[in-house]
Amino acid sequence: MNAAQPVRVGTLLREWRLRRRLSQLELAHAAGTSPRHLSCVETGRARPSRAMVLRLAATLDVPLRDRNTLLLAADYAPAYQESGLDDEAMASIRSALDTMLRAHEPYPAVVVDRWWDVVAGNRAMDVLMDGVPAHLLDPRPNVFRLVLHPEGLASRLVNLHEVRELFLERLLRQANASGDGRLRALHDEVSGYPLPANAGRSATRAAARRASPIEVPIRVRTPEGELSMFSTMATFGAPADVTLSELAIELFYPLDEFTTRALRGMAGLPPTP
Repeated sequence: MNAAQPVRVGTLLREWRLRRRLSQLELAHAAGTSPRHLSCVETGRARPSRAMVLRLAATLDVPLRDRNTLLLAADYAPAYQESGLDDEAMASIRSALDTMLRAHEPYPAVVVDRWWDVVAGNRAMDVLMDGVPAHLLDPRPNVFRLVLHPEGLASRLVNLHEVRELFLERLLRQANASGDGRLRALHDEVSGYPLPANAGRSATRAAARRASPIEVPIRVRTPEGELSMFSTMATFGAPADVTLSELAIELFYPLDEFTTRALRGMAGLPPTP
């Protein structure tokens, strides 16, 4: 293909189909079209309608940002706007995020974007950010750099090897599923970080399996003692905006009573009844 020419929509659709490990027959059946028509679209012999591009993109679970790219490649206008989080139209979203972050205290919570850059966090995140150098915080912190860099949280993780393996696997899976070059570059970067000098191999994985339903909790050393936490992820339902579709909220919870008491104590709250 001539690099000076626009990428055809068929080429991009084929890449997404292969990324999802679907045959033309499987995708055509799921999207309600014929394998012959899909083949013509992929090879450029047929131009799909705007509705067909959107239907194929939805069937392939293509992110909204990339659906706009598909539409542009087919010479159609984007279907989804991309607002700034500070825009007036996003005021209700900012309010919802602030409410969730504050309500989750004294437990840590953070809002991240598609590339795991930190958009916002609550005050309880200080327990995880303590001692992190400025170069990992400026201009915007990234979760994978914060956790895996030897000068970041990695130096205080009791079960660093297990957490590192889990995080790298998660990031690689997301990079492969999305085809996002920025995520791939982030994976290549953080997987090359050296281990901190105090990182020793431990048998925490087997112990964690026996002691809790969470295979790899976050176990971090603090002045208050060793804290054990797990996390859940929340996203917005039915987003129609690119920015909103790429936001996720990670909520950390204590895994044992000691961690509960310690986090409440650090926040100046009384123990739970």
